[in-house]
Amino acid sequence: MKTMNDLISIYLVHLRSVRQSPETIRKKGENLKRFSRWLLSKYQVNTVTEISHERLKVWHHHLSTLKNPKGYPLKATSINRHIITIRGFLKYLAKDGYVQASLQDVLPYLQEPKKLPGSVLPHAQVKKLLSKISTNTSEGYRNRTMLELLYSSGIRANELLSLDVGDVNFSHETAQVQGKGSKERMVPIGKTARRFLESYIVAIRPYLLKDKSEKALFPGKDGKRLSYAAFRRAIVSIIETAGFDDVTAHTFRRSCTTELIRSGANMYHVKELLGHESLDTLKHYAKLTILDLKKTHKKCHPREKDSR
Repeated sequence: MKTMNDLISIYLVHLRSVRQSPETIRKKGENLKRFSRWLLSKYQVNTVTEISHERLKVWHHHLSTLKNPKGYPLKATSINRHIITIRGFLKYLAKDGYVQASLQDVLPYLQEPKKLPGSVLPHAQVKKLLSKISTNTSEGYRNRTMLELLYSSGIRANELLSLDVGDVNFSHETAQVQGKGSKERMVPIGKTARRFLESYIVAIRPYLLKDKSEKALFPGKDGKRLSYAAFRRAIVSIIETAGFDDVTAHTFRRSCTTELIRSGANMYHVKELLGHESLDTLKHYAKLTILDLKKTHKKCHPREKDSR
């Protein structure tokens, strides 16, 4: 009989076969292993046939007791990521007859507060942050180029890291990006990002390579494609050195989106740029513009100028 960990490994292979991103698979794998360890510690359960409705309800309650690295309770969004992972795993197992299909029904999602997208920087702040990145070293120039491209095109970090040199077309000022589910799309490259990219490819990238046949646009210290972990460490260092708080690689994607929408960009075009399936994902960004609308209304509406 297959153990819980055996089936987790099989499930992760399945996720790779349906083209989920490596980072998504890594996070789901971590959540599944935590779930497996909890079952073993709490109930000495090591096979999926011993997962019951009651045990899942206890685990669901257990999630509300978890803390983040800073010691604060997990937010609803974080708890829901755990639930999404386990529900997906149970659904996969149910198809092969390992568990009852009704098991996932005892894991309701938590209601998430509706809020504006977090960690958004206005353009002036983005410029200030980018200007603080030292470009005196090969790695520093590479890092500045990566963030310029993130902000210019709004692509995801994983999409950035998967780019090959051949994906950049300077004549058309575009890059071919492989998004979620291996779906490809073309994104524009702005003039500032293009300037950094051209200099980087000609004068910087060759010094980062150890093998001239390497295709990766952004190699790491080993000369091979920069890993997500190394990229994340570089970003954390940049943010701390620049003196900014609550900024991640995703901040540049959010900030790009916000600036486009505030400037009146067509929502459909923004959706295509970001690689979203529907316009629903942009609803929160659209709410941001109410702040600008209120300012404009107060400044321009004739009734606001009346003295009484």
